[in-house]
Amino acid sequence: MSNFNPFLCCVVPAHNEAENLKNFIPALSKMLKQENIRFEIIVIDDGSKDSTIEVLQGMQKDYPLRVLEFSRNFGKEAALYAGLDHVDADLALLIDADFQHPINVIPTMLSLWKEGYEMVYGIRNRETESWLKKLFTHIYYKILNASSTLNIPENAGDFRLLDAKVVHAIRDLPERNLYMKGLYAWVGFKSIGILFTEKERQCGRSSFNFKSLLNLAISGLTAFSDLPLRICIYLGILLGIFSFSYGCWITVQTLFEGAKVPGWATLAAGLAFLGAIQLIFIGILGEYISRIYSEVKARPKYIIAAEHSKNRQAVPETESKS
Repeated sequence: MSNFNPFLCCVVPAHNEAENLKNFIPALSKMLKQENIRFEIIVIDDGSKDSTIEVLQGMQKDYPLRVLEFSRNFGKEAALYAGLDHVDADLALLIDADFQHPINVIPTMLSLWKEGYEMVYGIRNRETESWLKKLFTHIYYKILNASSTLNIPENAGDFRLLDAKVVHAIRDLPERNLYMKGLYAWVGFKSIGILFTEKERQCGRSSFNFKSLLNLAISGLTAFSDLPLRICIYLGILLGIFSFSYGCWITVQTLFEGAKVPGWATLAAGLAFLGAIQLIFIGILGEYISRIYSEVKARPKYIIAAEHSKNRQAVPETESKS
């Protein structure tokens, strides 16, 4: 392995990253050339509204660059999967275009791969984040890992180096509702994490907000855990026992003391509580049914409107990828 010069494919999802890409592609290429490694960069344009495509096309004459242009915004998970779907190399590096993933960590990742690790993932240092976000993140991963057979590292993200066999294993997974962190953990393989400090974005603002984070968390729970459904069952049993016991108590009290008119407030509060629980349960069931419905429809994970490469002009795709 030490004498083998691998071919590395860098997968870079991009959404409105025109300003960052002007500096990122040269910086990434310079570092990889210093490592004396053969490489290609695949940028997935996830429905950008700025000049991302124009900037990338202007750089193709100087760098080994391929661009996959989505027909619309399909999300980062789909962009990552699309990049892996087009990898034809010994290694794949998943890295963001906004410089938050430090490129100076890549040589360490390559060294660990040469030592025999098939997946090397970055572990974020969350010291700069608020205590509340760190608390919720910790609780979420505890629940997710405890309720499934997976072991997803708490602070690991998409910044990672994958051996070709890992890439092929992920590509073989047919699901449409993608939670990439879960897929990395599900396929297994010999893995190791390395700590890094996430840097500030050089340009622009991230489009990944609290709503996106919440949707991703729900997707992770419903894709790799049946805990929400089990909570419905357990809580339903507890409420059933409580209701039956309360009914018995009311019956006994009525037999010995007679019927009483007071108690309407208690009855109304109880009905409201049970109604709220039922609506929550229906919502949880609806989330799982929605995922089943999405999988059964088997729509493509993404659609490529055009592919731009160094050696040819943009060629529209005749069919979508699935």
